[in-house]
Amino acid sequence: MSEMTVVSEIYDEYSYKTDSAPSRKGNVISQFPFLLPKEKAKRTFDEDDDLDFERPSREVVKIEHSFKTKIALVGLQVWRGAFLLGDLLINLGVNGELDGKTILELGAGTGLTSFVAGIYAKKVVCTDIDLGGILDLIKINARCNSKLIKSEFIVLPLDFTNLHWNPALFKEIQQTDIIIAADVIYDDDVTSAFVSTVQKILDTNPPKTIYIVLEKRYVFTIEHMESIAPCYETFLALLDKVKCDWIVEQLPLNFPKYFTYDRVKELVLWKISSK
Repeated sequence: MSEMTVVSEIYDEYSYKTDSAPSRKGNVISQFPFLLPKEKAKRTFDEDDDLDFERPSREVVKIEHSFKTKIALVGLQVWRGAFLLGDLLINLGVNGELDGKTILELGAGTGLTSFVAGIYAKKVVCTDIDLGGILDLIKINARCNSKLIKSEFIVLPLDFTNLHWNPALFKEIQQTDIIIAADVIYDDDVTSAFVSTVQKILDTNPPKTIYIVLEKRYVFTIEHMESIAPCYETFLALLDKVKCDWIVEQLPLNFPKYFTYDRVKELVLWKISSK
């Protein structure tokens, strides 16, 4: 399975690709458009005393990424969950819920949602495994989107399978308020390691909150004689075992859509808070 080549579904949905030259052979550069509303939706009245909402600005996140990868390097691609998480962050940001917050992203991949978080947060800690040049790619993309990022922004390695954090990472996790993650599970081992990482982070200097976006990926199995989403089912089973006194909620996707993508029914959003 680790040798299987995969391609993100989003590349067939819309035309994001540009003709810009990437820094690495085999990569592409895409521009992902989104609407950026005015903070806290300021309401004014026009000369006829009619309510006049300020129109959102049109922005883009410019991302260098791989078009296809092996399973172990899927973080080098852009996946649909990043856009849903981006929508959520904008929704929280315009309502002032990210003001003064430190946000840590797990499995940040190309960095897209960390850059959105950086529009509103006080500090963003963007993490992923140090494999396949992914941390260097995040730094390249951060420079390309420096005009968007208003927060302090740092990139650190974090491997789900290693819970012995170095002092620099541990310090950042202690000070983190909100954790975010999108499309970070793709086999049972990774899912188990991810849940263990979430457990340790939430229990480090609580309270903390994590928002997790996942896309259910269905396969047909002879054993069950139906289509199931095995990684998602594993996630739910593991979460049920470790949730302790956490507040666990599956949130409705009833907030505005700011990015250009298909918000398919397989996308789910979880909010987990430690006390």
